[in-house]
Amino acid sequence: MNDSSLAPTMPPVRWYNGLAQYQQQGVAHVLATVVAVNGSAPRELQAKMVITADSCCDTLGGGGLEHDVMTTARQLLNGEMEIKESKREKISKKTINIEMESKPAKAVRRDTVYTKHYPLGAKLAQCCGGSVSVMFECFNVTPPISILVFGAGHVAAALMTILAELPCQVDWVDSRSEMFEPYLLNKSKQIEQSTLYQLPAHIRPHISDEPVDFIRPFIEPFTKQSGQRFILVMTHDHSVDFELVRAALDTTLAIDTGATNENTDNASIYNNSIISIPYIGCIGSATKAKRFKGQLLQRGYSEQIVDRLTMPIGLQIGGKEPMAVAVSMVAQILQNYHQQ
Repeated sequence: MNDSSLAPTMPPVRWYNGLAQYQQQGVAHVLATVVAVNGSAPRELQAKMVITADSCCDTLGGGGLEHDVMTTARQLLNGEMEIKESKREKISKKTINIEMESKPAKAVRRDTVYTKHYPLGAKLAQCCGGSVSVMFECFNVTPPISILVFGAGHVAAALMTILAELPCQVDWVDSRSEMFEPYLLNKSKQIEQSTLYQLPAHIRPHISDEPVDFIRPFIEPFTKQSGQRFILVMTHDHSVDFELVRAALDTTLAIDTGATNENTDNASIYNNSIISIPYIGCIGSATKAKRFKGQLLQRGYSEQIVDRLTMPIGLQIGGKEPMAVAVSMVAQILQNYHQQ
């Protein structure tokens, strides 16, 4: 796959495809379901659609009903709607409902289940004459885990096995097309622009001789979300690893300080306070880590910035097998992500 774009794919058409995609990618979304129908209505019982902050898939019939459903869903995602929550408590073998005070939605994995009744009349500019009730299930999982992986060796392959099961967005880059051949759907075809891989939709392989070109498009959209971006450097070439690490630091600092490409070698830029350095991890031994950090200090980077480089990568849990290293890396990513 030669496409170097990191742009998201088009939203799916059917609600079940959208639900699977957004859950896997960690995109905040609402599943809206028709749970009651009285009289004439545009869609049947259990019709569903999925709404995100800027897109939707499937339909509940269009018109004023769907417009209000989408507005309500986005209010839930943004925490703009106050709803009354209730809980059931068992006291002396008697179950009672206790109504709790109104409060805005919180950003957690499964935040809100909310039901709204819609008479399909003049207020919605609809003439069906019946009514429907819609249940909103809000999955507020922003910001997602975004991961940029350089290198497709044994550890990276083990890493993808784990990331395939997690809600994240992964861009996987290597210059060697043969490293992605085991994932081809049709192994008789050569890799080309339209190649399909046996990989989940949230893991996107890229073949490129200029891996550095992926760094700025990855970092720039997330400059205000420190810690939610993870850059993992593990290529087959130590010199490439160093240039990728340096490019990741330079790009982040240039964006934070407003510096241009012409003055990113200015030592004063490297000594500015760090606003939103992402997680930058590089695989290697303690010896490699010492050499890399020493070279960065010699080039004018401050100790404060160099210390933000995670190297060796991963938690120190023991084991040198590719899967053991991959487990330690994912554990560190999740630890950093959930501490933000």
